[in-house]
Amino acid sequence: MLPITVKSKTEAALCPIRNVLANVNGKWQMLILLGLEDESLRFAQLKRTVGDITQRVLTENLRSLERDGYLTRTVDAGPPVAVSYALTPLGLSLVTKIKPLVMWACDAFDSVTAARAAFESRNA
Repeated sequence: MLPITVKSKTEAALCPIRNVLANVNGKWQMLILLGLEDESLRFAQLKRTVGDITQRVLTENLRSLERDGYLTRTVDAGPPVAVSYALTPLGLSLVTKIKPLVMWACDAFDSVTAARAAFESRNA
């Protein structure tokens, strides 16, 4: 088993699962990273690519991903001013790791949906 148990806040701060993966395993972070896999995108393009994300949530997640070194933000002074985002080598390496999980999710979707429906009917 992976070492997932911690006994203190200090140990928790040093835990890669809690410290690194917790910042990239959410729905929005994964979708943003996957959206940038093939090319850099401007903010509006990325928002359209993800689709159901608000401007505020996209901005917060982009800042977090930039802070952790997964993407870069480039400002072109214009006119008009254009801001684009691109994966860094670290971000690209992460995408290569999460892509199999994403593909598994696509393959398992019908099974998970059926399991949820069965659970709901048993517990209704």
